[in-house]
Amino acid sequence: MKCIIIAAGYATRLYPLTENFPKPLLEVGGKPILDHLIDDVESMIDEFIVVTNHKFAKIFEKWASNKRNVRIIDDGTQTNETRLGAVKDIRLAAKDIEDDVLVMAGDNLLDFSLKGFVEFAKQKKTSCVMCHEENDLKKKQKTAIITIDAENKILTYEEKPKEPKGDLAVPPFYVYRHEDILRIQEALDEGCGYDAPGSFAAWLSHKTPMHAYIMPGHRYDIGDLASYENVKKIFEN
Repeated sequence: MKCIIIAAGYATRLYPLTENFPKPLLEVGGKPILDHLIDDVESMIDEFIVVTNHKFAKIFEKWASNKRNVRIIDDGTQTNETRLGAVKDIRLAAKDIEDDVLVMAGDNLLDFSLKGFVEFAKQKKTSCVMCHEENDLKKKQKTAIITIDAENKILTYEEKPKEPKGDLAVPPFYVYRHEDILRIQEALDEGCGYDAPGSFAAWLSHKTPMHAYIMPGHRYDIGDLASYENVKKIFEN
């Protein structure tokens, strides 16, 4: 299995901290955010492919220089206004992959292991997402919301719904079968959104059976300075 890490954003809400430094390499608990994610599943992954932008590519390359199984891809963009968007960045990284793929955003931290999610996807033999309960309406309207059956098969999948049908939110962690991730161009041709990474998963759920793994812990999204300081305190303890 390969792993694609989406790290091409510009983190403008964290300025000035990230004006000239990528958010996924900010330190939490004594090491970069990306190291937490990679160290967790390194035994299950053949290669980590980090997609970044041209502005931060050299910083990522320096970080990866002492790692044996990390490859950096520069998507060529230099500003937030000209970014490709997460789905197009995934397409860029997946074009030469001939394996199933774990896809994740590089700016999130978890207090549980992703190994359970990967094993769940292997058992289900479908592309899968992670999910957690979310009861705040405003938060549900800003994320992806799914409903599932008793076997965890996805029944409905909506990106940023005004009237959510359920209370299971989907963070940016996915396992795609090889044959499914090759359909990104098809999705884009049919009008799939390309900025939010979940747009492709939502499109795919209408084309083929998918399942959802219920998270056994918490996910921490580092979106602004306050959330970064809060996460640092949590992981230092």
